This record gives sequence, structure tokens and C-alpha cells, in this order.
Amino acid sequence: MNKRAVMSYLLASVLAMAGFTGVADSPTVQAQASAKDYASHTAKAAIDFGVQKKYLWLDSKGNFYPNSQITQGQFIASLVAIRGLTEVAPVPQLPAGHWAKMSYEKAQKAGILDNVKIDPNRLLTKEETALLVFNTWKPYRGEKSPNLTNTGALVTWGWMKPAPNGQPKFREDLPVLRSDSAEILQFMWQDKWQLEQGRKYADEFHKSLKVVNGKITGKVPKGDGNFLIRAMFITNGDGRNGFLNNESFSVPVNTVKSLSFQVTNSKDSGIAGGYWYPKLPKLDRENRTQKFYR
Repeated sequence: MNKRAVMSYLLASVLAMAGFTGVADSPTVQAQASAKDYASHTAKAAIDFGVQKKYLWLDSKGNFYPNSQITQGQFIASLVAIRGLTEVAPVPQLPAGHWAKMSYEKAQKAGILDNVKIDPNRLLTKEETALLVFNTWKPYRGEKSPNLTNTGALVTWGWMKPAPNGQPKFREDLPVLRSDSAEILQFMWQDKWQLEQGRKYADEFHKSLKVVNGKITGKVPKGDGNFLIRAMFITNGDGRNGFLNNESFSVPVNTVKSLSFQVTNSKDSGIAGGYWYPKLPKLDRENRTQKFYR
């Protein structure tokens, strides 16, 4: 183990002993304090965001140790917090009273630990971190591309930084710093939030749909300004008839073949929801929200 890894390992051990483990279930988690060691760090915004949303934690002096390598236990605690998991499954590898046991039991139940060797103090590489991300996000975005490593897939998705210039882009063995993990976790929190919003607007739209007197009527949700919401009818002549936020419609059934509904993040064009009604006038819908891999 090189000098940097040794120092990171020792720091991780000290933090764990001091109660700064990042475990939301632990009564020893310290209260938030003003930023100290990351005040001028490039990841400050991501760290502050995570502390605000309660999936990242500072020590009692307000330090985050952004340049230390993230441990498996710390990262899993944050993943569990973001998912809001409550159900548990046994993790006999950790003894009763272990600071990370509750987080690991929740992660076990959710499938986050699939193909993961349990070791809370393990310093994570990019590949190990990416595996945990994909395990955690499978219910939301599905499987990764089978043609890429976990690292390659996460870099391609834009949630993990590529290797520095001059190195292979998808180097799986590089360490993940706590600041790196903060940025990855922010992407995850924001993605979960936008998917929840997309589902909410999709359900609102679906409830508005009616077929009356040979016409399909409904209304596109107004939204809150964060999303572009669009309903698009495909006509019998393969034309398009679209409606945007807060617009109502009344379309003759005999002029259209199908209907799509999409919610797009106005800031980064991320797909928050995508649904298809393939057999009008039946209002059965298919969820076609963008996945990691289709």
C-alpha cells in the first residue's frame, strides 16, 4: 500500500472511531458546522448540497476531508440515505454494534451489496464505486451497458470524471476521493428527485385523459418551471400534433394513432419521464423513461 493509501486508511479509521462515519442511523453523527477544510474546494457546492440534504456529514469541527479516499462504509451510508431505505436483511459479516451494520443491512435488502465484498474500511476505487452506484440505481435506470465496465458506463453517463489526460479514459483502478463521491452522490440525488417529479406529472396527465364523444381530451400539467412537459399525438398520416405545459386539448380519436408524454429537465435536458400510449383510444401506457442502457 502506498503512502497516500496508508494515510487515507488511518484517517478513515480515526473518523470511524470518532463517530464520523456518515451513518444516518447512528446517534454519534455530529451536527452540521460551517465548512472548514473544503471552503475553497472545487467540490464545495456538492458537499454543501449533500450536507443540506442529509446524505453527507461533517465532523464536529465542520471538516469533510475532501482529499481523502472514500471508504466503502461511508459511501454505502450515503447511498442508503439517498434511497431512503428502511427494510433490512441480515449481514452476519458485521458484528452487533458495528457502526455500519444498520446501513449495510438496509443495503443488503435493496441489492446494493450484490457482488460486493463487505469491508466498511475498504478504500474504494472507481470500479468498486461504480458497481455500488449501478446496484443502487437499478430500480431507477435499469442495467448498465454490457459493453462497458462499471467505470466506463458511469463515465459515459456523465456521473464520474474520466481519468486525467494522458491516461486511459476509463481507468478502473484509480481512487475515488470523498470530494469525488460528493459529486457522484449529488447527481444521484438530483436524478431521483427529477424522476419523482416526472412520475408525478405523468400521473397527473394520465388522470386528465378521457375519451368522450369520439375525442380524446386532457391537459398537460403546468409544472413548476423546472421542466418542459409535452404531449405529442402521432396522426394517421405520421404527422405530429403537440401540446406543452398547461395546454388543454381535444383531439378526434379517428385522426391519431398514438400519444407520447415526456418530461424534460429544463436545465440540463435530462429525461425525467417518458410514457407512450400505443393503442389509442385505449389509454394503456408504457413507461419509456430513459435508462442507463436499453
